[in-house]
Amino acid sequence: MTAASDYHAALRLLEDRGRFGIHLGLGRVRALLRELGDPQLGVRGALVAGTNGKGSVLALVASALRAAGLRSGETPKPHLVSYRERMQIGGVPVDPATFARLADRALEAADRVPRRLGPPTEFELLTAMVFTWFAEAAVDLAVVEVGLGGRLDATHAWDGGVAAITNVDLDHMDRLGPTIRHIAREKAAIIERGDLAVTGTTGDALAIVGRRAARMGVPLTVVEPAPVVGLSRDGIEVELARLGRTAIGLRGRHQAANAAVADAVLDALETAGIATVPADARRTGYANVRWPGRLELLSIGGVDVLLDGAHNPAGAAALATALDDLRPFLAPGPITVVTASMADKDVDGVVAALARSAALRGARVVATQLDVPRALPAQELAARWSRATEKGWQVKAELDPAAALDRAIATADGPVVVAGSLYLVGLARGRLVDDPLLRDPEPAAR
Repeated sequence: MTAASDYHAALRLLEDRGRFGIHLGLGRVRALLRELGDPQLGVRGALVAGTNGKGSVLALVASALRAAGLRSGETPKPHLVSYRERMQIGGVPVDPATFARLADRALEAADRVPRRLGPPTEFELLTAMVFTWFAEAAVDLAVVEVGLGGRLDATHAWDGGVAAITNVDLDHMDRLGPTIRHIAREKAAIIERGDLAVTGTTGDALAIVGRRAARMGVPLTVVEPAPVVGLSRDGIEVELARLGRTAIGLRGRHQAANAAVADAVLDALETAGIATVPADARRTGYANVRWPGRLELLSIGGVDVLLDGAHNPAGAAALATALDDLRPFLAPGPITVVTASMADKDVDGVVAALARSAALRGARVVATQLDVPRALPAQELAARWSRATEKGWQVKAELDPAAALDRAIATADGPVVVAGSLYLVGLARGRLVDDPLLRDPEPAAR
């Protein structure tokens, strides 16, 4: 095996494992962690699952922990600009040299995993790198986002003491099952004996989560969305039981549900003796929270540009509602939507949900495509938008996503919304935002 001598070499070796695809199961990652000395066993914290909102919950909890002076390891995913975004301590991505060293260790350990288990996948290697780093850095705790489902996701090789499930909706049905009940069982499985559990689920999903918690003898806190008492250009205000009226620095009234789950996670961490975050630190953390690429509002040359993934119908419905709420706070003029999608997503469901937004009536839609194997062709996406929308909408295809973005901003008569795929949002953010922490080193000359 070639040694991961620098960041780009490490990244190539790690991403090369992507050829093994997504193989859910815990045998390989447990064996890999064992070869690394089981670093995860010395780390406590919260594991967060859910169809939507788990990244927002992670961001809210982590921001409050930082405000309380605690060093938390965090695993936001997927990355938008740099792969290093997936591994953070205190909101700061891992540096390139440390990433390379951790990748080298994980890849060497992967060669010792029994062949009968199969080769560890890219995500399993990343999971091992995460816990190795968190253990080395002696973080106070970790807040870890589940990758896919829960029961067989690599992150479930870790039990931090607190398990949270934000919600359950239809997504990844090819792997998690065809119904809410099937998907809920996969996510509820992260609740283990000895844990404290938190959920914002409802209906059939809540019943399944409740049964899992009861079977494991785990106390379960069920939270409802916090009442929304204010909306602004920069976020929302909610009423939280312990804190009263509280500013949340995330846009969209759907964040009221995530804020309630996050606050309950912090309560659980305190009850479990893992971390205590007082009220003033919670307020500060919630007000200052940032979650890049999720209803993130930028001003580019005087143009309001809103970035949001919205890659499934539930996410698209949340974006549609948020646009209607935000419209009075955005620049006047018709909205331009730059959108792309993966072919294996519920594209028609996403389009239908967005088309219901009153703020988007008569919008200009620029459908584009990404240079990835799963991408839906721009012409096909444009055709689906044309079929789903009324007359008055202007729909066109632009094959080059960078050109589509640049032209949309240059010719905009109003706000620009970039949505439909986090890959597209990542491309846009990389072009529009210069974040020093995300500047990867230049590849060595060949």
